[in-house]
Amino acid sequence: MLSMPAESSVTTIENKRPENKVFIFDTTLRDGEQCPGAALRHSEKIQIAHQLALLNVDVIEAGFPFSSPGDFESVRQIASEVRGPIICGLSRTTPQDIEATWDAVKVAEKPRIHTFIGTSDIHIQAKFKKTREEILNIARDMVALAASKCKDVEFSAEDAGRTDPFYLYKVLEAVIDAGATTVNIPDTVGYTIPDEFGRLIRGIVNNVPNIDQAIISIHCHNDLGLATANSIAGIQNGARQVECTINGIGERAGNAAMEEVALALKVRPEYFEGLYTDINTVHFAEASRLVSELTSMPIQYNKAIVGRNAFAHESGIHQDGFLKGRATYEIMRPEWIGLSEAYLPLGPRSGRAAVKSRLEKLGVSLSDAQMISFFEAFKLLADEKKRVEDEDLKSLVQQLENQSSPV
Repeated sequence: MLSMPAESSVTTIENKRPENKVFIFDTTLRDGEQCPGAALRHSEKIQIAHQLALLNVDVIEAGFPFSSPGDFESVRQIASEVRGPIICGLSRTTPQDIEATWDAVKVAEKPRIHTFIGTSDIHIQAKFKKTREEILNIARDMVALAASKCKDVEFSAEDAGRTDPFYLYKVLEAVIDAGATTVNIPDTVGYTIPDEFGRLIRGIVNNVPNIDQAIISIHCHNDLGLATANSIAGIQNGARQVECTINGIGERAGNAAMEEVALALKVRPEYFEGLYTDINTVHFAEASRLVSELTSMPIQYNKAIVGRNAFAHESGIHQDGFLKGRATYEIMRPEWIGLSEAYLPLGPRSGRAAVKSRLEKLGVSLSDAQMISFFEAFKLLADEKKRVEDEDLKSLVQQLENQSSPV
């Protein structure tokens, strides 16, 4: 039997178990800002960080401290004033990067060092010109250095989606032994398919002997449009941290969108067998708008969850069904993300029920005969204008009244 959204309440999970929590790691301020043209000013980064704290994300990756003095200062200020989430800084597997990251995040209430190195043969041979053994030793040694400074260390095996799984298992075992508390499995170039990525995560669960000592994280890119689907597949196979961004912004085609991952778990709790996030979803609309404005990146109209059309119903059949029962065409409530109500835009495909409903909201009541005449005029206008606004409706009502008034 299909589960329908409640008419008056948000879906909740009873008796939440800690082992079923999916941690949300937001990298809007790091990977998101790497999107061409999305660079943020210092004050804007601070503003977004506070908005992320309102969302109750578990981790804020505040930036890449070694990359520039400006990024270092932004990370340090976020670490010093934003309370609640873990504040994380990214570093390459080099001593100077790790030192800079620690200097930036150590003032945080809950600091984390996140260090990474490529593990696919493509990266090892073309980028580093090293051997697998050399890369494993660097990863282990630099995680140990990070762990000597910070008790919370995350290691990312860059391009894990194209890494030999058996080599990946060895690297992960070594870095966990060295002190990594989270191991991140990035699909750095958005190459994998959901079933394939799920098998990769399941293989890690089954083949890394000390994996119970670390949280498995995933970081999926959207080059094939599969970032959210891959993230979901990772969660289903044992990952318990998802790295994502507001609106899915990021390198090239972007990252998994936080709002999509969080709402998938919220809308389908029975499918995910009790998995949940602690995200305060009512702040999604506001966060989406803020990030869009500050990065000058418009949100596509049909973007899931936060796009302008996500809660808009224009087809006459859909509008009629929606007005009779919201669950016919709405699997989420707009209130869940901080919007007041769904929107029924009026256009050429709108039906009589939606037009009558909008008129009633404007305080206009027409007889059946008047409605027939009005709807004919509405259709002519809609074909011409494509979108009919409230002022247009009022003008049509006035024209109808003038036509019916005696000379």
